[in-house]
Amino acid sequence: MNQKLAAAALFAVTALIVVLFPGIRATLAALESPQAQSVHVVAPPTRPRVEVVFVLDTTGSMGGLIAAAKEKIWSIATTMASANEAPEIRMGLIAYRDRGDAYVTKQVDLSADLDSLHAQLMDLRAQGGGDGPESVNQALYEAVHAMSWSTNAEVYKTVFLVGDAPPHMDYQDDVPYAQTLRAAAGLGIVVNTIQAGRMQATERPWQHIAQLGGGAYLQVGSQGDAVAIATPFDERLAALAAKLDRTRLYYGDAEDRARGEKKQAAASRLHEDASDQSQARRAVFNASASGSGNLLGEKELVDDVASGRVELDAIPAAALPAPLRELPAPQRAEAIERKAGERSDLTRQIKALASQRDAYLVDKVNAMGGARDSLDQKLYDAVRAQGAKAGLSYESAAPRY
Repeated sequence: MNQKLAAAALFAVTALIVVLFPGIRATLAALESPQAQSVHVVAPPTRPRVEVVFVLDTTGSMGGLIAAAKEKIWSIATTMASANEAPEIRMGLIAYRDRGDAYVTKQVDLSADLDSLHAQLMDLRAQGGGDGPESVNQALYEAVHAMSWSTNAEVYKTVFLVGDAPPHMDYQDDVPYAQTLRAAAGLGIVVNTIQAGRMQATERPWQHIAQLGGGAYLQVGSQGDAVAIATPFDERLAALAAKLDRTRLYYGDAEDRARGEKKQAAASRLHEDASDQSQARRAVFNASASGSGNLLGEKELVDDVASGRVELDAIPAAALPAPLRELPAPQRAEAIERKAGERSDLTRQIKALASQRDAYLVDKVNAMGGARDSLDQKLYDAVRAQGAKAGLSYESAAPRY
């Protein structure tokens, strides 16, 4: 009797395998295929995102525009963040010169950590060049292929090529910009150009690049033509931004804490070397809905605990920031609560001053007859038109100075 039952069971299992084998084989083949191994699922964005890479000529003639970029990076970020539904902002940078210079390109990958980008931007100097065309082809290729662009089609992805000299088209091992721009279109990346100055040899290729890239051709003076107005609120905003930075506490393993320390060091560098006006612009951005990614970074304890994402008691003492490790558990919780309250109060103060600063700047710009020809307005117009195609609305916004 047992032998008959065993035989029947074996027959049933064999029949089931025969029926299911084609599907199993197809599934295994799909999993083993190179295409399946390269596919990864991209989680739907919880909020809109803007990704922008600046491709910046850093040769000797670009000193004025590089100085403007150092001053205006935060107002550019704030302008991009002013959509009706505040987006996450990620920025990257390709600095370029030419072969034979100290470097051909320098890369700063796309990241929400704009502090680190700004710190590296502060190190850039206008040097080299002087012989006409520059390595534009290589810089554009790296902007499209070497940055960690999102694969999500809903993200607004854009490049701004900024320079005053045409591309070298005589380097045999270069990828011509037309080929790079076809790849950019396939990745959903819009490429804009900003010509600094009026070199006639640059105008046509810059217009051609913008046309092929589906973007805008903008022209500004060699100094950048950005609105640069000091306000009575800048010094106070800079001081509040420094205090806000000191509310951050980073936790986790040694690598997590080292990353947090590096971020804090970048912010300290900006407080030491950047102008009050630049620090004020950073304060305004950091206090905005889009600025939290830059302000906090990763593994920031105060925000993670206050938001309920992390239970303070569940974190091992060794993973806590140094100021909290030796404290008893109740005192740790009290310290976190104090930091959260301080952060909330500082953010409120920054937003109040930011509103006064904005009103002051609008009055000053209006008194100057407007800023239609400024870099600020031209960038805003390009972002507003292109962002609309990606579902971002800037209709009730305006350039931020």
